[in-house]
Amino acid sequence: MIRALPFTAVYVIALSLLAGMAIGGWGTLLTPIVVFLGVPLLDLVVGMNTEDTSPEDEHDPWFDVVLFGWVGLQTFVLGVALWFLTTQAPTGLEWFGVTLSAAVMTGGGGINVAHELMHRKTNTHRAAAEWLMTLAGYTHFCVEHVLGHHRNVATPEDPASSRFGESVYTYLPRTIVGGLLSAWSLETARCERRGIAWTSWENRRLRYAVDLVALAAVVGLVFGPLGVAFLWAQGFAAVVLLEIINYVEHYGLEREKLPNGRYERVQPRHSWNTNHRVSNWLLYNLQRHADHHANASRPYYHLRALQEGPQLPFSYPTAILVSLVPPLWRAIMHPQLEAQVQAPLAAK
Repeated sequence: MIRALPFTAVYVIALSLLAGMAIGGWGTLLTPIVVFLGVPLLDLVVGMNTEDTSPEDEHDPWFDVVLFGWVGLQTFVLGVALWFLTTQAPTGLEWFGVTLSAAVMTGGGGINVAHELMHRKTNTHRAAAEWLMTLAGYTHFCVEHVLGHHRNVATPEDPASSRFGESVYTYLPRTIVGGLLSAWSLETARCERRGIAWTSWENRRLRYAVDLVALAAVVGLVFGPLGVAFLWAQGFAAVVLLEIINYVEHYGLEREKLPNGRYERVQPRHSWNTNHRVSNWLLYNLQRHADHHANASRPYYHLRALQEGPQLPFSYPTAILVSLVPPLWRAIMHPQLEAQVQAPLAAK
């Protein structure tokens, strides 16, 4: 239990949203302040962690308890946010603050937990992942990420791998549209291969559409059109946050195409990593990204701090902010690419 406890750090995101609504006004912006200012400052103070987990963690159920605890907490807090916005006559600032904070909770916490759960084998884990992705309105990510991104990462075939010199603003529409089309194609092929009928609940094209419509209908019945508008707005912003993280994770990194037409095997050099302690607690070791791609089914608490892959000069929360200013991003990251990946920019 003790070793799993630090990974409850993500709960602060949801609790800060509750606190922000209790404070009201500018207080509703507390969540992004905590994530994008507080966490990077704590990373600087607490420092790095290159320690890998110990064998006794293998059968500690608390590592799963903290994941499922988040599922319940996020669902509850989103319900409170819906109640607050549709019954308490919020100001325009409070609408903006709660929506942005909910997006940080859904995108920075919920989608990340869903990412961990969708790589597991049991129906319970995968159902929880689908529920969290439904709250973000991005259910097809369960298909595209597992079946598409992990196979095609760091190649032109992957819409979620950002290219050298590509700004985040060019990348976002390409990855959002490309990911949806890829997921549809992948699920169509899976259903044809397994003989799954269009009307079968196993057909995720049908099931995910029904999930999204049903959630919107329930929210609309309980909280009205404003509740549905909030649900969609926070989900869209959460998706943008997710895809910016994807942009950061593989920026400018490319797998070599072999003479046989296949791409080389995924290596640690194809993912950006960082071992900042606090942000890795917050993100369930997502920043140990190279090991995740090498061993997709490896649970978050066993991901290794591989040192041979390229290392970001900052943690993901800071990288997200820097990426929003393309000239600054290029000024920092292009020298990092040249120095760490031994890929002279002139060759690109």
